[in-house]
Amino acid sequence: MPAKNQTYDAIVIGSGISGGWAAKELCEKGLKTLVLERGRDVVHLKDYPTATKHPWEFPHRGGKTIELVKDNPIVDRCYAYNETSAHFFVKDKEHPYVQEKPYDWIRGYQVGGKSLLWARQTQRWSKYDFEGPARDGFGAWPITYNELAPWYSHVELFAGISGNYDKLDTLPDGEFLPAWEMTSVEKGMQASIMNKFKDRNVVQGRCAHLTVPKPIHLEQGRNQCQARSLCERGCPFGGYFSSNASTLPWAQKTGNLTLQTNAVVHSIIYDELQQKATGVRVIDAITHKVTEYYAKIIFLNAATLNTNLILLNSTSKRFPNGLGNDNGLLGKYIAFHNYRGKLSASIDGPLDKYYYGRRPTQPMMPNFRNVHKQEMQFQRGYMTFFTAGRGRAYAEGVGGEYKDALTEAGNWYVSMMMQGETIPKKTNHVRLSTDKKDQWGIPQLITSIDYDENDVLSMNDFLQTGAEMLEAAGCKNITSNDTHQAPGLDIHEMGGVRMGKDPATSLLNEFNQMHLCKNVFVTDGACMVSTGTQNPSLTFMAITARAAHYAVEALKKMEI
Repeated sequence: MPAKNQTYDAIVIGSGISGGWAAKELCEKGLKTLVLERGRDVVHLKDYPTATKHPWEFPHRGGKTIELVKDNPIVDRCYAYNETSAHFFVKDKEHPYVQEKPYDWIRGYQVGGKSLLWARQTQRWSKYDFEGPARDGFGAWPITYNELAPWYSHVELFAGISGNYDKLDTLPDGEFLPAWEMTSVEKGMQASIMNKFKDRNVVQGRCAHLTVPKPIHLEQGRNQCQARSLCERGCPFGGYFSSNASTLPWAQKTGNLTLQTNAVVHSIIYDELQQKATGVRVIDAITHKVTEYYAKIIFLNAATLNTNLILLNSTSKRFPNGLGNDNGLLGKYIAFHNYRGKLSASIDGPLDKYYYGRRPTQPMMPNFRNVHKQEMQFQRGYMTFFTAGRGRAYAEGVGGEYKDALTEAGNWYVSMMMQGETIPKKTNHVRLSTDKKDQWGIPQLITSIDYDENDVLSMNDFLQTGAEMLEAAGCKNITSNDTHQAPGLDIHEMGGVRMGKDPATSLLNEFNQMHLCKNVFVTDGACMVSTGTQNPSLTFMAITARAAHYAVEALKKMEI
């Protein structure tokens, strides 16, 4: 018989954005829930050592040393990685993987995962995002926008999302806190672009920041965002949504949560007689001791690539190629967002105007390509983000006059970027190495993921149309750039354990339940059929809450 202290109603693997939501929902519904986190504990407020430090309190003023860059060439490419935040990123040497094709796998192994590091942009998907893949012939979502809409509302109200009510069918409205304000130059650009291009809608970005906290946020112990833009250090105000500040403490208050850190998941245990999963095999990150934990249901939320790795490594006589993998599609159809296109420019803005703080979002345009029908050379489309701000004034010399001159604001600049949908392809995949293992004896992951011609065509269209929009808005000195960055640096990896109604072409049903192992649910990015053009985290949250509700009801009915 399994040990009593190792048996729970539910196990959640991973404590990041989706894992935190699974824990909250399951604990609220009365299930004794074990959350397994492979990294160390990070307690809100207590474990944000750099959150309130001034630049001069860091040995290198927050910059990156030659040693940091040399030892971590992959994670070094992430915009949020520096001396102030390095403790929340994995060290490249400690967590190797095999890049069959260049792939920047950005990871954060600690309680909260990458919810401490994400960019916090939160848009709902529209009906076009759920319907488009089937229309275009590369996948079929088993759920509709209308089915997910109440769950979007459910998570938005708790997480706290700022935004305007824009009344766009390509970017549905949600449950919003007041939006951040555009700069005066951005407002002028918004008017110019929308006046000339009738199919373009410039709106203020929606983000998981508390502009005006509501009682539910204060009850979580969170407070107003201070617009410091030091979010990757951890926020002592709880101004942005993270598992650490929000869902995990909420789950803990129920008395139903057990959090086990330094728990590296080796595999899910499958019982052939019962034809279901009975538990999870775990290796202690420090001692390497192996422990097995047992539960009625298992939620797998280890983040996309690790979720694929765990399932691929969960082999048995019944599933020799990975749990639920009869169709051989586990690890296939990995997709990501195309960030390669960027534009920069100058603009003649008012030199007597500035703006408040370091705003955590920027104006954006929902996709306007191939929305209602195929009309371009490439499939699907891209979102567009831009910002207009002021840098420091240019100054020469030394002494007091030089210092005073540097405190002045400089001229206005504009930057613009794309977030493009990539088409999931069977050839874009991950698999387990047959000869290389990590320090816990688990096979290393091989990444074989790349761009294709469709991505280049999409990027080129963005660079052309983006420049046209900037020119229409009065910008000058417009320069375009293909960053040639590897997939993965977008940190929006999705797929490999895709949802679908047909077990022959998918691994999960419409409630994120494995077709062939009914008590295992996958609700992180691995479940996604396609990437859409919007940021994915809000959809992960909504899908997780929906699946948890279904799982609890199915347990009550003794269906699993």
